Amino acid sequence: MIYEVEGDIMLSRAQVIVQSVAVGDAMTRGIARKLNERYPSMVEAFRAWCEETNPEPGEIWLWEAADKSQVINLITHEGDDDPARLRRPNKIAVHRCLRRLANLVAEQRIKSLAMPRIASGNSGLDWVDVRGMIHSQLGEVLAPIFIYVAQLEGQVAFEPGI
Repeated sequence: MIYEVEGDIMLSRAQVIVQSVAVGDAMTRGIARKLNERYPSMVEAFRAWCEETNPEPGEIWLWEAADKSQVINLITHEGDDDPARLRRPNKIAVHRCLRRLANLVAEQRIKSLAMPRIASGNSGLDWVDVRGMIHSQLGEVLAPIFIYVAQLEGQVAFEPGI
């Protein structure tokens, strides 16, 4: 079941936080920045993984912290050598990421997900289009999915079923 909620995603009780990133992303904006601050080793591991595997948009990467917190990174667009320049997420890559996410949730028996309005932030895609893709690809996932449509710092969102 997909729920649109308002609150601080960093206070979510969901098992896994999902975010969209670029290939080799430095994670310096939005939710990525907050996750980077909480889990600096994730960014180092992600960049090393990107150098080792040379991923393409449409792939996903699951990271787990020492405390067992998990983050799934949806690679929705190419990176850029200039971190100040924003590249637009690719609709096809977002669609592939969401399909892979649905499979990963089933394979790993993930109990719940929290995600921001992925791929629709700065220079991003139209949220209406992304929301449609989310419902198309994740609508039948049995685990609750909490989409944080409004980021309210310090406020715990109501997450049904957790």
